[in-house]
Amino acid sequence: MAEILPGVHQVEGVDPSPDFSTHVYLLKDKGASWTLVDTGLPGTHPATLAYLAKIKVEPTAVKKILLTHLHRDHTGSLRALAEKTRARTFAHWVEAAYIANDPKYDGPGTPPAEPFTVDETLKDGDSVDAAGGLVAYHTPGHTPGHVAYYQVERKLLFSGDLFFGEGAGVALTPPDFTQHSPTAQISARRMSQLSVESLLTYHGGPVLQRGGQAIRALVERLR
Repeated sequence: MAEILPGVHQVEGVDPSPDFSTHVYLLKDKGASWTLVDTGLPGTHPATLAYLAKIKVEPTAVKKILLTHLHRDHTGSLRALAEKTRARTFAHWVEAAYIANDPKYDGPGTPPAEPFTVDETLKDGDSVDAAGGLVAYHTPGHTPGHVAYYQVERKLLFSGDLFFGEGAGVALTPPDFTQHSPTAQISARRMSQLSVESLLTYHGGPVLQRGGQAIRALVERLR
């Protein structure tokens, strides 16, 4: 998919199959640096490095790796990409503990294959100096420390697995892969209050126009 919005790249070659899309996002920062949102499944880091080479970005130009949550399709290539880029890594403080396997995660979905200690932990409302300024919103439900990242000026929401792209709209992640669906509904309601133009989901989608409308339509269906 390459550059889907100015300064927002959807990394090519990380999908495990045509039926299972995984959207690793590469974001241009102000200045010469870049930020990754999530890292893909284990073994997909060569595709990310190849994409960086294709667009003539040195791996060490990636200064931050932001994680939405612990599941292995998001953290599987974390260690490899952190080593290759030397980027600082970020996650919600609850999720960071599970990524470090301290304690071991026992919810649905697959945790990381090996422990990893993130560099910086986040809480709800924290600002991250990336992509012109992001706000971390704690959006629990899918996992306890799930976060979404919001770019205020451009009205971009990187929603991780809070939402799945579904045609021109979105759905909540299926209950089989979610720790607590009612809590995910509450998180969805909270995100529906944001002004969102582009909704950058991890699976399916993304919804590049009228993303907030898609979120509000989902929330209405859940009532």
